Amino acid sequence: MKKDYPVPAGYLERETEVKKSRFIARVAPVGSRDEVKEWLEQAHRDHPDARHICWAYQIGRPGSAAEAAMNDDGEPSGTAGKPILNVIQHKDMGDVLVMVIRYFGGIKLGAGGLVRAYAGAAESVLSAVGRVVQQPMVDARVTLSFADEQPLRHWCDVHGAVLDSIDYGSVVQARLSVPESLAGEFGAFCDAQKLDYRFAT
Repeated sequence: MKKDYPVPAGYLERETEVKKSRFIARVAPVGSRDEVKEWLEQAHRDHPDARHICWAYQIGRPGSAAEAAMNDDGEPSGTAGKPILNVIQHKDMGDVLVMVIRYFGGIKLGAGGLVRAYAGAAESVLSAVGRVVQQPMVDARVTLSFADEQPLRHWCDVHGAVLDSIDYGSVVQARLSVPESLAGEFGAFCDAQKLDYRFAT
C-alpha cells in the first residue's frame, strides 16, 4: 500500500486543563478500524473513571478519499468529535487516531467552551507528535525454498522491505512490502536467486 503522506511517528500523550476539567489527549498511528478499537479499549482500561473518552480518526490519504469517523461519547453533539477531526484534517495527516479523555472538574464549559477545549487538546498533541512520510511500497509474492529464506530476510533488512507474512508448506510462500523505488532491484535479486516472484497489482 502506498503511503506517501504524513502519518504520526508514534504514540504520544499530552494533558491540558480547562476550568478544572482535565483533558488527556492521545495520538496513535492506525491503519484499520480494528486498530482504532484496540486503542479505544486501552484508553477505557487506563481511565475507567473518566467522564468522557471522545475521539476521531482519519485513515488513508488526507482529503476526500480518507476514511474518517468521530464520537462525542456523551458530550453535546458536535462539541468533541468534530473539533478533534477538524484539527486532524487541518494538520493534513493520515492514519491517525486522536482520543481525548476528559475528567469533569465541576465547572460546565458550555458548547463553545467544549469545542475550544477539545480542539485545543487535539492541537496540543498533534503539534507535538513527530510526522513521518512513508515511502510508496509495492506488494510482492515470492515462492522460495527453506534455504532461500535467510538471503531473502537479509535483502529485506538491508533495503527497508518488510516481510509481511511467511507460510511454510511444501514450498515457502512469502508476502513482502518492497519500496517502490527498489522494485527493479528486488526483481534482479529474485532472478539471481532463481526465486519465483510477482508484484501484486
